[in-house]
Amino acid sequence: MPHQRSIVHMDLDTFFVSCERLLDSRLIGKPVLIGGTSDRGVVASCSYEARKFGIHSAMPMRMAKQLCPEAIILRGDAGTYTKFSQNVTDVIKDSVPLYEKTSVDEFYIDLTGMDKFFGCHKLASELRQRIIKETGLPISFGLSLNKTVSKIATGEAKPNNEIRILSGDEKPFLAPLSIKKIPMVGDVTYKSLCDLGIKQIRTVQEMPMELMYKVLGKNGLSIWNKANGIDNSPVVQYQERKSISTERTFNKDTTDVTRLKGIIIAMAENLAYQLRRGNKLSACITFKIRYSDFQTYTQQQRIPYSAMDHNIIPVVLDLFEKLYNRRLLVRLIGVKFSHLVEGGHQVNLFDDDTKFLNLNTAIDKMRERYGDRAVISAAGMEARTIGRWNPFNGEPPPLLPHRKS
Repeated sequence: MPHQRSIVHMDLDTFFVSCERLLDSRLIGKPVLIGGTSDRGVVASCSYEARKFGIHSAMPMRMAKQLCPEAIILRGDAGTYTKFSQNVTDVIKDSVPLYEKTSVDEFYIDLTGMDKFFGCHKLASELRQRIIKETGLPISFGLSLNKTVSKIATGEAKPNNEIRILSGDEKPFLAPLSIKKIPMVGDVTYKSLCDLGIKQIRTVQEMPMELMYKVLGKNGLSIWNKANGIDNSPVVQYQERKSISTERTFNKDTTDVTRLKGIIIAMAENLAYQLRRGNKLSACITFKIRYSDFQTYTQQQRIPYSAMDHNIIPVVLDLFEKLYNRRLLVRLIGVKFSHLVEGGHQVNLFDDDTKFLNLNTAIDKMRERYGDRAVISAAGMEARTIGRWNPFNGEPPPLLPHRKS
């Protein structure tokens, strides 16, 4: 008989705020906002004390200040949060056989079969206490048969608590909760469901699967399954990718600076998009150039963690300007982003205002739907060989690293 699955979802409570409170105990019990400090900035994280005023992440900082004028506003430090996240990751890695890190503060752990030796709930509780003791960070978890129920259970357990959903209790546990608790139900889908009179998960449980499909298509089927506690998705073994890169070798060596810059912009733009799609940030940019005499030079520059075009492209162009000083024909150029960390765009919120956030979100949605080159910089339009590939989905790369331009 196969073992019954035991999946734990762990989530660090108000992670950025908790890190700041470890560094400054005076922040404990106070409404704290972390993010862009200008009026055009965005809230990256907020304390539970601030949430009582209706503040939430991704809210414009200007609006948050109006809701809670007494809030303490901090710009945040991505490097600090990355170190704390790594500390938690190290504890988990040392304690369990299989885990998946889905963001800077969120983990799935597969304890299937461990009940034979320890008891899965006991093991998860002891791991949670060890994380709290060794890192000082509050963390909550949910334990159930699958990812969906465990993630929802974690949300109900917060702050700083744990919930176990026994086999067979999934549907009763989910039934009274808001339909918005289901992962993948965003604002647009939630509004559509509310228009149909669907506000609680119980209503979906009572609906025929065919009706959900008729209303929302494949998305409706997925929501129906999750509402009924059905989710067979596996915990994917976590492996940290250290860098992503691309190179272009020219059929004919060139000194056309305009063309070179256009291709460089296209390369950097595409890699930055892959970072965002893979929920990653880079802290180091490297540029490589090879001349017609095969002499090769590289130069790198550290940057604040980012995955945004307007932060990255100027750095890449600056490195090109510094290296392109021999005035010889160029044979090859390359761009690499390294020192990658989990966390996606949430860490970027410290620097970026709503204009850039909305712009990149809109562009990325169009690329997902119509392809990587659906929206590109005018300067990079000549770089036709920039291909579509997601380096973070576990698939091997296509044979593109030295495509001709």
